[in-house]
Amino acid sequence: MEALALTALALTLLVLTLTGSPDSVGRALAEVVYVGLGAGLLAAAAVGLWRVSGWSRGPVIVLQVLLGLLAYNAAFEAQQPLIGLPVLALVATELWLLATPEARLAFFER
Repeated sequence: MEALALTALALTLLVLTLTGSPDSVGRALAEVVYVGLGAGLLAAAAVGLWRVSGWSRGPVIVLQVLLGLLAYNAAFEAQQPLIGLPVLALVATELWLLATPEARLAFFER
C-alpha cells in the first residue's frame, strides 16, 4: 500500500513539475526520482517480506522510522493532523507487526 501511495505521489510530483513552473526544475526532478526510488525500495521490501527474506526487515524498519518522523512533523509541526495521525498509526502498526514474536521467529528460522 505504501509503495503504491509513493508511486502515485511520484507521478503527481512529475505532472506538477512538467505543468507548473518550479523554482528549480533540477531539484523538482530530483525529488521525483527520490520518491520513485523510495517506492521501488518499499515494493522490493514488500516482496521480500512476503517471501520471508531476512534482508527485507531492515529496510522496512528504517523507512518506517523515517516515515514516522515525517508523519509526526506533518501532524504536529505543520498542524496537519488529518494527514499525520493516520500515517503515524500505520507506521506504529507495521512496526508492531514486525516486532511480534511470531514475525521475529519466522525471520530467525530462515
